[in-house]
Amino acid sequence: QLQLVESGGGLVQAGGSLRLSCAASKNISDHYTVGTVAWFRQAPGNDREGVSCTSSLDGLGGVPNYAESVKARFVISRDDAQNLIYLQMNSLKPEDTGVYFCAASEISYYHCPIDDNAMSYWGKGTLVTVSS
Repeated sequence: QLQLVESGGGLVQAGGSLRLSCAASKNISDHYTVGTVAWFRQAPGNDREGVSCTSSLDGLGGVPNYAESVKARFVISRDDAQNLIYLQMNSLKPEDTGVYFCAASEISYYHCPIDDNAMSYWGKGTLVTVSS
């Protein structure tokens, strides 16, 4: 079974940057095992929400998907050689505070859904705190 482990969370001031990493236990270049990877977050007292996703079909007609609240500030990427998925977060705001989760699905999409119902595998999360 695929395992995902997040890292890189911490405390940062508003306007700062952080890069989250997600280490996968299996070869993410095997697109039958890991077709789509995504980041979600959950703020205290709130439901979990989708942040971004990227599919193995990106660059073959597909594109990454971002929540409106993070567009132009966050960038999702993957390093298939290292089995890592990244979330570069820039211009951070206090409302970006929360636990960030990495997730994955075997299914590849041309326009991946940032929908937790579409994901089969989850990490345990890493805490990001943005101070004002």
